Amino acid sequence: MLLSVKDLRVSYGNIKALHGLNFQIDDGEIVCIIGANGAGKSTTLKAISRLVPVEDGTAMIFAGNNLLDYPPDKVVSQLGISHVPEGRRLFENLTVTENLKLATFARTDKVQIQQDAKRVYSIFPRLEERQSQKSGTLSGGEQQMLAVGRAYMSGRKVMLLDEPSMGLAPLLMMSMFDALKEINQEGTTILLVEQNARLALQFAQRGYVLENGRIVLEGLSGDLLEDPEVKKAYLGG
Repeated sequence: MLLSVKDLRVSYGNIKALHGLNFQIDDGEIVCIIGANGAGKSTTLKAISRLVPVEDGTAMIFAGNNLLDYPPDKVVSQLGISHVPEGRRLFENLTVTENLKLATFARTDKVQIQQDAKRVYSIFPRLEERQSQKSGTLSGGEQQMLAVGRAYMSGRKVMLLDEPSMGLAPLLMMSMFDALKEINQEGTTILLVEQNARLALQFAQRGYVLENGRIVLEGLSGDLLEDPEVKKAYLGG
């Protein structure tokens, strides 16, 4: 087991966002969390990244390390957990190359950094064509490529992806998920949250269904795709 999360609870003031989630991820897996807006999907990723405080009693263990002992920057630099947030959050005044370089701030393996940059450009050739272009002028699809590329450069033992299909045309969406599959096959474990439940379940091996801050269903993706409740609530059937 690579990541174990037990009794994950998060509140925003008096509002309870997560009510004691329990889930786990094995090394090399692709796992998805699906659910409606406001279900707590983004909060779950932010809790793993240590971007939001968790309540007492929460336990999160990653590769034998207590995640609660790590601040957000060390989650990336020491544990290799990268986060592609909803909305991409790029440095819009910096070029593609500068955004990628900035992601390596804590790395000292210069040769590997160069190799990783070449790999990002091989996965996303359009980024190579726009190396000197400011990220704020890129299309939505190109910005999503850059956000994933930045995560690849910062540390990629695990990649957390928040709504990677958002705002993408169907062809770009499929291209993005093909690229993510390629990254996974190179050894990166992926946890993604998605409103596009069908796409997420077709991409992932296992899934969790989140409703109002609680996991209500879990299982193999194929089983969830055939589950009557999942079909009714998330697949339009």
